[in-house]
Amino acid sequence: MFFLNFLILMGLILISVAFFVLLERKVLGYMQIRKGPFKVGFLGLLQPLSDAIKLFSKESYYIYFGNLLIYYFMPFLGLGVSMNMWVLYPNLFNFISFPLGLLFFIVCSGFLVYGILLSSWASNSSYSLIGCLRSVAQGISYEVCMFLIMFNFIFFFSSFNLTKFFFSQQMNWFILMGYPMFLILYACMLAETNRSPFDFSEGESELVSGFNTEYSSFNFSFIFLSEYTNMIFMSFLLSLMFLGGDYFSLFFFLKVMSVNFGFIWIRGSFPRLRYDKLMMICWKIYLPVTLNFFFIFLNLMIFIYLAPFNLVKLMKN
Repeated sequence: MFFLNFLILMGLILISVAFFVLLERKVLGYMQIRKGPFKVGFLGLLQPLSDAIKLFSKESYYIYFGNLLIYYFMPFLGLGVSMNMWVLYPNLFNFISFPLGLLFFIVCSGFLVYGILLSSWASNSSYSLIGCLRSVAQGISYEVCMFLIMFNFIFFFSSFNLTKFFFSQQMNWFILMGYPMFLILYACMLAETNRSPFDFSEGESELVSGFNTEYSSFNFSFIFLSEYTNMIFMSFLLSLMFLGGDYFSLFFFLKVMSVNFGFIWIRGSFPRLRYDKLMMICWKIYLPVTLNFFFIFLNLMIFIYLAPFNLVKLMKN
């Protein structure tokens, strides 16, 4: 039953990815004063189905260069890691229930870089290689800030368990106390998922399609599904950490949807940054701020743990 529950969850996630793509195309269309897809089915609701049939029925061409085994295997690895992160959905009876959820997420998000790195290298294309170098440097840089923010909560809870966010935000949301951390984590998640204005690994205007230039058919579909699955999970995690964390209510999923809508809104509003500006923002702005928050949380927890001992000493005196 646990395995069946997990399979149903995976199916619903893939369906949500399909309709999230439709939502993105419609929102971007209205932002650019056009309608977006509206002909296939009622109001275009069957457009994701037709796109999936088209993608999976296209011919996958055989490349005579590069490492063929890694070339075909890497899209499956990226989608598998993205799906693996969803076992962290914090139910009381989960497919995998362990108290090390944040640690598991840190490990999985570190593996996402390898999918882009090896798929780009195996393509043996100059455009893919440039996109690979950009993506690896960007991912490693922004992972530092993202993990430092998560370490604040690990010190605060003295635990890696994601259910702590549910019990700790019954009366007060963490966004009210740590709004700068929320904004920095949102920007780091944009960079981790290669979304605009941090979409340097793709860079259509200068790199054709970046790291996935040589991919087509079902291989491209798996890369596409992996990216959007990561986006939905990052939105879920951000809502869980800062926006209440009450994952038993419908209101929580509306918050997840609003964070997802923010991804689309930012894509339609901002142009791609310069690469040196991207690195400057990470190392000169985000990292010092997150380090300051890290030391504040560390000192706060030391004060909380030592306060009872100091109080006992004062009472003895």
